[in-house]
Amino acid sequence: MTKLGVGLISCGVMGTSLAKACNELEHARIVAVSDIDKEKAEKLAKELNAPYDLDYHNLLGRKDVEAVIVASPGFLHREMTVAAAKTKKHVFSEKPMATNLADCDAMIAACREAGVKLMVGQVCRFHGVHSKVKELASSGEMGKPTCMMVARIGGGWGGVWAQSWRMSLAKSGGALMEINAHEIDFMRFVCGDVQSVQAVGGKYRQLDADYPDIALVSLRFKSGAVGLLHSSMATAIGAYGGRVDCANGSINFPSIWGKDAGITYGKFGEAAKTIPAADIKVELPVRHELRCFVDAVLKDETPAVPGEEGRAAVEVAVAAYRSIETGKPVELPLRG
Repeated sequence: MTKLGVGLISCGVMGTSLAKACNELEHARIVAVSDIDKEKAEKLAKELNAPYDLDYHNLLGRKDVEAVIVASPGFLHREMTVAAAKTKKHVFSEKPMATNLADCDAMIAACREAGVKLMVGQVCRFHGVHSKVKELASSGEMGKPTCMMVARIGGGWGGVWAQSWRMSLAKSGGALMEINAHEIDFMRFVCGDVQSVQAVGGKYRQLDADYPDIALVSLRFKSGAVGLLHSSMATAIGAYGGRVDCANGSINFPSIWGKDAGITYGKFGEAAKTIPAADIKVELPVRHELRCFVDAVLKDETPAVPGEEGRAAVEVAVAAYRSIETGKPVELPLRG
């Protein structure tokens, strides 16, 4: 099997991580990188021993670039994905897929019309605790999921993450897309498609942002299950965890990352079992998701997280913002 030539668009933190992971794959390699920031592009190009360009259109014009990783801010994903599709490049788009549904729809349509693959980087599907929770919930042993709750709370943007575009709902998608695209996708991964959304929230601490920094998002799934997402950028003591209650038992994961991370699960009337996160052996998640993308391209298969799945996470976030504004539940599907 030949190596897939991959170009990277945007050499920021995630772009750098994805590019290095790509170069660890047996059947892919980064052949060029692009960023409007010359210092970033030059630095990563040197590390990867690859050429760089300040204009991503020039990268798309290279014959050795067969696919691209789009790791720019979400509001640029449509423009870059559509341009890539027009040059017959397969696309791996970092999450959120985009910051509105019209952009998601345009990306899906462009890639479909061009006959190229589109995959969205919902990397939490490949993390140890997330994937084990999905496995347990889907095994049949615990019965159908009835209720899922996830909390991902912290103190807001800081350090390398505090760029001005992240304070804009239009550019970043706000916390519910830029951060919680992961948790929305995780909840859909476990419980299935969402039927309706009702949310409350507001702006309490991240005052330079133009979107809610706290949101409680209630979900009703088509399966009949219900869910609750707690999103916060206004807490002094961060946490990331949750639980899935099922017809026959429960799956509890109070801490997804860190030294105490793990899962406790059990059926009604039976002793619970515990799985430390350290005992859940998985491939480096960013490498695993890119392996799936490369395999989909080389084997002409449907990607593990196609564009429609990325769009679904954006749709729930859009519905939540709408519900916060109106005070009313929002039925899905939504049109772009």
